Amino acid sequence: MPKQISRGKNWYVLHTYSGYEEAVARNLRQRIISTGMEDKIFNVLVPVEKKIKIKSGKRKVVEEKIYPGYVLVEMIVTDDSWYVVRNTPRVTGFIGSGTIPTPISSEEIADLQKRMGVEEPKFKIDVLVGDTVKINDGPFKDTDGKISEIDEERGRVKVLVSMFGRETPVELDFLQIKKI
Repeated sequence: MPKQISRGKNWYVLHTYSGYEEAVARNLRQRIISTGMEDKIFNVLVPVEKKIKIKSGKRKVVEEKIYPGYVLVEMIVTDDSWYVVRNTPRVTGFIGSGTIPTPISSEEIADLQKRMGVEEPKFKIDVLVGDTVKINDGPFKDTDGKISEIDEERGRVKVLVSMFGRETPVELDFLQIKKI
């Protein structure tokens, strides 16, 4: 139990069982209301971001946890608010030294919220025209080729693949290639 009362309203990081972040957040929100802690515990956040994945040849936007196994809580730390949060099922503890939670900076929270607020995930295309790549998905899997065009808007690349002694252009999703 912390022997220090209130440093004001700050964000703290809770360590939870991995895979139970949403359940912990839901439980904690219910506990805040049932124990009347709305004046000391203000916000519970599971940081997620949108990512683009290729599943069975189709592009899908999925939400992925930025920090699996962690939940953020905005609160004023007092003995009773600490107790409510710490004794929420599947919470293993606060991040900090001993039993005293360490707040995270407002800059970190601002960066995280900005990262979470991105509506459409951006393509991180780290190849240039002329780079040699390996195709890791689709009918040309495990074939090497050279980048001839990059369409950053659509996340597509044209790769020249050598077939039967000729260079053949193949249009691929950026996620289907890997830089060698």
